[in-house]
Amino acid sequence: HRAWAATAPRIPSTRLALHHFDTNYSLQLKELWPSVRAGLLCEQKYGALLNNFSPLDYVTQELELLNATDFVSEALTQAETMIQAETSPPHRASISSNIKCYTFPRGDITRFRPARPDILGLLNYYLMDAASLLPVLALNVRPGDFVLDLCAAPGGKTLALLQTGAFISGCKRYLAANDISISRTKRLHQILRNYVPTEIREAVSVTSCDGRDWGQLGGGTFHKVLVDVPCTTDRHSVMEEDNNIFHKRRTKERQMLPMLQLQLLMAGILATKPGGEVVYSTCSLSPLQNEHVIERAVEIAETQFNISMHVEDLSHFRTVFQDTFSFFSDCRLGELVLPHLTANFGPMYFCKLRRV
Repeated sequence: HRAWAATAPRIPSTRLALHHFDTNYSLQLKELWPSVRAGLLCEQKYGALLNNFSPLDYVTQELELLNATDFVSEALTQAETMIQAETSPPHRASISSNIKCYTFPRGDITRFRPARPDILGLLNYYLMDAASLLPVLALNVRPGDFVLDLCAAPGGKTLALLQTGAFISGCKRYLAANDISISRTKRLHQILRNYVPTEIREAVSVTSCDGRDWGQLGGGTFHKVLVDVPCTTDRHSVMEEDNNIFHKRRTKERQMLPMLQLQLLMAGILATKPGGEVVYSTCSLSPLQNEHVIERAVEIAETQFNISMHVEDLSHFRTVFQDTFSFFSDCRLGELVLPHLTANFGPMYFCKLRRV
């Protein structure tokens, strides 16, 4: 019996993850779950984030010939039309129009070819889940903003923050990019080298400290803070055995995630100036890692630090980006992009808080 036990197949972490999600997400998403589940188990869809530091004419022509479109500018055009059609508050103000990201239409599963270096050796686009841009767009960085990306590696969102064009002026360090993992920070440095000219890289300060300590390190100094926390990375968890958080040995770590997420969000809140803004994001569908973390953080900020945080309404994102992404309409706080076979981005949860 013992010999058999030693060779008995271990249940794959991906199967444990799927079982966990079936149990929990079917209660949360109800009749939507089968469709979301199918999306999670199929190949993810990507967007090509254009590199504004590289000459763009040629690459935009090439992408448009493939029938890809810049979903951000399309959404902005749609927002303009909405504003003209009704007297709603202008939504354009809250979406940065310098970011350009090409995606293929709904249902089109064409893959982008790998990016190629331009004449200066910079790569012309970065392939990422297009839904990952939504937290960056929600942060709405402006020139002169002092910005913290608290959990920055591997670096897609940091690169997107630089594409806003808000960090061009002079050499002052405007963007602090931090990640606790030294190996992941190396990947961040690599992305910055591959995409960003030296003079712009000088505006970025890369550190590898525990994000939970930022409250003490840089208290009340930033205009904008992005807190893209470690989470159950739902898509990865059902697809990849490698580095899977549902591995039996990582049970404790997984159970502690909401606590870690809360501590990181609190550090982000404490690092923000009065009037400043924090965007919290995960790539999980779990309310325990999403809305619950927001509610606890708002409560702790108020009771323990006498800081009043206002949860901003991002429902206009759902309207202007509805052609590209599939949103969950019953999210209590913030917005949640659901994987969907015709638009297989996400999951991506994001919520914006303003320090009143």
